[in-house]
Amino acid sequence: MDKLVKTLGIHSLSKSQVSRMAAELDEHVDEFRHRPLGDSGPFTFVAADALTMKVREGGRVINAVVVIATGVNADGRREVLGLRVANSETGPAWNSFFADLVARGLSGVRLVTSDAHAGLVEAIVVNLPGATWQRCRTHYAANLMSVTPEAMWPAVKAMLHSVHDQPDADAVHAQFDRLLDYVDGKLPDAFEHLDTTRADILAFTGFPEGLWAQIWSNNPNKRLNREIRRRTNSVGIFPNRDTIIRLVGAVLAEQTDEWAEGRRYLGLDILARSRLTLVPDIENEVSTDTVLKLSLTIYNEGHGATPLPGMTVSNVGAHSESHSTGGMRPSQESPDQNDICGADGT
Repeated sequence: MDKLVKTLGIHSLSKSQVSRMAAELDEHVDEFRHRPLGDSGPFTFVAADALTMKVREGGRVINAVVVIATGVNADGRREVLGLRVANSETGPAWNSFFADLVARGLSGVRLVTSDAHAGLVEAIVVNLPGATWQRCRTHYAANLMSVTPEAMWPAVKAMLHSVHDQPDADAVHAQFDRLLDYVDGKLPDAFEHLDTTRADILAFTGFPEGLWAQIWSNNPNKRLNREIRRRTNSVGIFPNRDTIIRLVGAVLAEQTDEWAEGRRYLGLDILARSRLTLVPDIENEVSTDTVLKLSLTIYNEGHGATPLPGMTVSNVGAHSESHSTGGMRPSQESPDQNDICGADGT
């Protein structure tokens, strides 16, 4: 416990002071971990990740996994939605974690960004049936590299990066087609890898261009993980799981407070547009008056949106979303492989 309080900048405490402080901190973290989420929602965008910690159990040192989820709330600010310590990053662990988030009020999720760990992806499908899955572009690059000959990787990597440099969705898909044409025939494994994961790695194109960099990778959570590592490195091996929750929970609660006081992660206008569904106006089946009324009531906060020519606009609520996660193709990845992410999403 002495090491834990020192990471919080406190030194020279008596044992009674340490015990009292630990109890108060546990209460604070417990309230944070179990707070209702409904009042802050809907959480349009969610990111999930995991990292390992060493802990003593049964007279030996083992690895425990801390699973964490963050989300963008209705005010455009990020929040840490929850954390949980598990034996390993398994499907049941992720499923239980997301089920708890939903029970606490998580709703309105349109996109979840994560790596392709099988258990995580399956938990998203089961617990957030209206959400689309975005496969982290940085993790995907590492996966693609593993099936690409070393001599060819620089060229393939450059073309993959160029896909994300395009200005709009049509250009992104056109450049992805060029990438497929480039590897077709000469790199069959890479072609199959790209072709089968296309929907998952390009899911971001279903949302406004102005926020793509915030949703196409898990890099924002990587920065959060680095702060957790900075604060926990001095501890080394945790004496038990409760101390992991105590310290990591305190760090995450503090970070959430900072996000609440700082600038918005996403502007309200682009967040409102992210919750729109654009539907072709076939043979003028929807009247102009109906479209106008829908536009004026979008997002239930009066932010409004202007329909595109030839399109109608409808508001998608927390329980009426229709995006499919059918394009998901999970694979096994270890939590700490996430550390390959760079600061710019590449």
